[in-house]
Amino acid sequence: MSELVFQDIPDVELLQCLGRGYLKQNLLRAIRLWVWLRSLYGDNQDRVVLDDSFSYADWRNAFFSSTHPKGEEIPAIHDSHCPCAKTVAEWLFSEKTGIVAAHWQKLILAHTGMAESELDTLLQRRLFGVTRRSLQADLETLAKLGWLVYKYEKYYRVCEFPLHPITTKDRASATQVGAYELSFMHEDLVGFAENHSQKINGVQRFFLKLDYVIPRSTLDMVDDWQEQLKQLWAKTSVPPIKLTYTSARLEGNVNCIVYPVCIYYVQRAVYLCAYGESPQKDTNWYNFRLDRIRSLVALEWTDPRLPSNLQQQYQQKSLPNPDDIALEMSKVWGFDFYLPSQLMLLRFDREFCDRYIKGTERHDTFEEISYQQVQRLIQGEIKQPQQQTLLKILAKRSPKDAYYQARIRYQDNEHRDNNLVMRLRAWQPKVEVLTPWDLRQSFAADAATQFMLYQN
Repeated sequence: MSELVFQDIPDVELLQCLGRGYLKQNLLRAIRLWVWLRSLYGDNQDRVVLDDSFSYADWRNAFFSSTHPKGEEIPAIHDSHCPCAKTVAEWLFSEKTGIVAAHWQKLILAHTGMAESELDTLLQRRLFGVTRRSLQADLETLAKLGWLVYKYEKYYRVCEFPLHPITTKDRASATQVGAYELSFMHEDLVGFAENHSQKINGVQRFFLKLDYVIPRSTLDMVDDWQEQLKQLWAKTSVPPIKLTYTSARLEGNVNCIVYPVCIYYVQRAVYLCAYGESPQKDTNWYNFRLDRIRSLVALEWTDPRLPSNLQQQYQQKSLPNPDDIALEMSKVWGFDFYLPSQLMLLRFDREFCDRYIKGTERHDTFEEISYQQVQRLIQGEIKQPQQQTLLKILAKRSPKDAYYQARIRYQDNEHRDNNLVMRLRAWQPKVEVLTPWDLRQSFAADAATQFMLYQN
């Protein structure tokens, strides 16, 4: 049996797995565990010399310099060449890892919601400038996660790595398939999957039910599109594609030439996020619902039919990737990440808010604000004549009500994120939309129509 070699890079998915699903709280430890794995299973340059069975003391003596303190306290900087002197940034951003610092930091900020200053401070900390007790806890965590076996008061390397995200530089060459290769937008789900994906005493205890509105008659076709896309993404150079798409808004079929970026399950269906042409030819990005794709044909990058924006991105070697989409969705609430950002202000009935809204997470930008902050936001961001009208409306509302702000994807009532609109409708009549103004007017018209339906 060949020797296991750990060559994974510490991207978000792997760090979430090592952080046991709670990356923001456990980021430093997750990075340190990644270095632990390099020391235990890495290549000849990284792997330390250990017997088949070893203790913490054995690993310490092999990993640190000979002058490394053996006490319980956090070690002082005693040797600039000792691994305990290296900062987090020095471990992460090196020629060997190939990690681009700015790109990695951008993704971590997007997925954790950390402040930039908070991450900068963490990167300058000494990764192994911790107590012996913390390092001993690292070993215990690796055993719990299945990376080591603990018995007879000794640790043993495993013969097979546990299920984990494949995060090597060349993912296409990876042969392992794990349950955690899926990227969950909410990191807590990774913790659930990690802890409950396997049966307990032969009984499955964790279930994840997803609503899926795709008609059964189109399921085979959707599977075909996913398989074709999978094959295209496995190519060294991913080609552009020509789609024939049934647009609900245009009420007919339309052809679009795009670069396929990734697939998302969201809003109870599966979507292809693609860059190039939209059905209405008014944006560079579009989310195509897979069951509405009628044909999918791969093209060459030399095809003269390619739109100019797509040709330019290809020539500049700046084609978009899935991380760009994740970042945009973290900035503004809404799956249609290509729509402009607008301020949304909401007023909730206080009792309803305390029961069902307060203490929940909806989006990074969704937060409670004071009555006075609402006034200032209206004065600062809303143009006349709506500004004056909204200030008069607000003057009639109670400061004791609950007020929230968020940044949402909204252009107009024809171009808005319907999933968000459905969420707001589910909160009615306990919520009042103050802004955007067009959305407020739309909700008022809906309420009037609904009243006419029920009054007789």
